[in-house]
Amino acid sequence: MRKGSGRLACAAVIAAVLIVVAAPAAWADPAAAPAGLGQVVDRMRLWALGLLSAVATLFLILGGGRYIIAGGDPGEVERAKLAIKSALWGYALALLAPVLLTVLRGIVGG
Repeated sequence: MRKGSGRLACAAVIAAVLIVVAAPAAWADPAAAPAGLGQVVDRMRLWALGLLSAVATLFLILGGGRYIIAGGDPGEVERAKLAIKSALWGYALALLAPVLLTVLRGIVGG
C-alpha cells in the first residue's frame, strides 16, 4: 500500500460522511431559491453545524479506535488522545456555529 493512499481513503470517507449528514439538513427544498439573506444565513448555520458535527464524530471514532488498539504504546496513546481532543474542539465549534451566525445575521440586518 502506498504512503498517501490511506490519506486519500480517509478524505473520501470524510467527504461521503459530510454529504450524507449535512446535505439533507441544509436544504429542505433544493428547488426553492433563498427568500433573503436571513434564509441564506440559516442555511449556512445548518451546513456549519452538520459539517462540524460530522468531522468531530469522525475524529472521535478514530481516536477511540486508536486508543483501543494502542496496546500500551505511549506514542499511539498520545495520538489517540490528540484525536479525541480534536473531536471535542469540533463539537465545541459546532455548538458555537449557530451563535456566531446569529451574530452575523444581526450585524448584516437579515
